[in-house]
Amino acid sequence: MARKTTPKKRHTGPEGSVVVIGLGRFGRALALELIDEDTEVLGIDENAEVVQALSGSLTHTVRADSTKEDALRQLGVHEFDRAVVSIGTDLEASILTASLLISFGIESVWAKATSEAHGRILTQIGVHHVVYPEHDMGQRVAHLVRGRMLDYIEFEDDFAMVKTSPPAGIIGLPLSSSAVRSRYGITVVAIKRPGEGFTYATPETVVEADDTIIVAGRTRATERFSELQ
Repeated sequence: MARKTTPKKRHTGPEGSVVVIGLGRFGRALALELIDEDTEVLGIDENAEVVQALSGSLTHTVRADSTKEDALRQLGVHEFDRAVVSIGTDLEASILTASLLISFGIESVWAKATSEAHGRILTQIGVHHVVYPEHDMGQRVAHLVRGRMLDYIEFEDDFAMVKTSPPAGIIGLPLSSSAVRSRYGITVVAIKRPGEGFTYATPETVVEADDTIIVAGRTRATERFSELQ
């Protein structure tokens, strides 16, 4: 992918590209991850040093005031289908920027919130997806620290998936015989043997002590299961 330093021409938003506004720790990490996944990224920040530091890493980097409609339109932000507002410390700038993106009719607007009140305002002005990076990461790490989980993902509606080691009660048995679903309220969806990749679990799958498994179910059920010895 061609790398461009801050160009003077107007940017357009090709299909699949993303504009990331605010290139602090969260915005920078997000933008670089998108680039690694072959997604074109227009990065915008008011800080000239930040923009210069990322000028060779993102598709485009621009210094601009994202609270100014004319500035965003000049950059072609209104032509993007997806946008992320990752401004954290300046709540007014975050809200004004998100409001402009919504007024442009951008189909998918994501925004970082630093508090429940901040998130509530973002939701009220029409932001499609509000994320709480610090809170979500803290919650996830707490789950990992507390039990035997190797990884943890919680979804909405009280549902989670957990990567963990199998407890003694299901080792050496086919999943159909271990009655794992009726006993623990979870489903083993995938299994990984040492030195191999993950494969889908079947009723005939026999779980061994050195396997790694992924289970899904209600949040508390997955937590209890991961705490079994």
